[in-house]
Amino acid sequence: MSELLQEQKSKRLIALDVFRGATVALMITVNNPGSWGHIYAPLRHAAWFGCTPTDLVFPFFLFIVGVAMWYAFSKYDHKLTRESGIKIIKRSIIIFLLGLILNMVRPVSSFGDFWGKLRIMGVLQRIGIAYGVASFMVLTLKPRSLVRASGALLLVYWFILALLGDFSLEGNFANKFDIALLGTSHVYHGYGIPFDPEGIFSTIPALVTAILGYFTGSWITQAKNPKEAVKKLIIKGVWFTLAGLLWGLFFPIGKPLWTSSYVVYTGGLAMITLGLAILLIDVWGIKKWATPFVEFGANPLFIFVLSNFVVKILVYVFKWKDAAGKTTNLKNWLFDHFFVVLSNGSLINGSLLFALTLIFFYWYLVHVLYKKKIFIKI
Repeated sequence: MSELLQEQKSKRLIALDVFRGATVALMITVNNPGSWGHIYAPLRHAAWFGCTPTDLVFPFFLFIVGVAMWYAFSKYDHKLTRESGIKIIKRSIIIFLLGLILNMVRPVSSFGDFWGKLRIMGVLQRIGIAYGVASFMVLTLKPRSLVRASGALLLVYWFILALLGDFSLEGNFANKFDIALLGTSHVYHGYGIPFDPEGIFSTIPALVTAILGYFTGSWITQAKNPKEAVKKLIIKGVWFTLAGLLWGLFFPIGKPLWTSSYVVYTGGLAMITLGLAILLIDVWGIKKWATPFVEFGANPLFIFVLSNFVVKILVYVFKWKDAAGKTTNLKNWLFDHFFVVLSNGSLINGSLLFALTLIFFYWYLVHVLYKKKIFIKI
């Protein structure tokens, strides 16, 4: 009997494991092209407003964190206790610090440059904060109060951005807040100006993404059977998706600002995706294809952190001067001399092949860990 079937007997929601694993695998894939200048359109983020498949990855993962919170907090009867509070704080800090450590791995010219230009926020930092704050919210507020608080967060965020600036890269209040708090040297500079797409202020609506996942976990549990859960998730997902699209007419959908419409829209799509996964795996029993994703989902944060370290090693540790005196690194060398060659000179296919090769390597690693029943909890 396969490992997947063994877990099925333990009454785990296999579809959630598969959804989490597939999301992590896609997250690693889109973050590791052979060349950032040669990427297929669906594997790119939208420049500002809009939503590509790649823009679904991060909110889907936060949504899954929220669903998992529902199951994890069942042992505490969904109430805040000393034990649950300590666990939440500890895990939030660990996740945040891991993200900060990843930011520290970069070339610097001096000790002052190391601290003076250290980016504070990032993907893991946002996950840590969102998980921590959302956890305390769901364990201290009654369901109706939690719904009102979530709606208030999204509305207040919209009003503040509309009243104290605009929705542009240069004029949004979220960026002004982050720079005032952190300084220009401690935020992301990839947009041409200091602006952090995982900033502190825009983490406010991200809390609701996790809370939507938490409510989804409750809907699944309360359903009489998997078929009813599927129906409920797809119906609610469609309504949320449509509501997000409608809201987007006034507050455009966009990941960099994590706009309120983006929260509702991606939350709806996440509900539909999870509902379809439950239908396919837990209702129809079509699950042989899903084993690799279950293995990815068993050690999600570990493999995500490792993937970041690996690419930094390829770029920052193994580097040298080429014949022309230009600095290059192992990643660029492998891309130019191996993956592009294997792709018959196609830069864009070579870039994709590089990412797929890495994801295969990571799959083999999580496969071995899964077989040995090694689960690295973060």
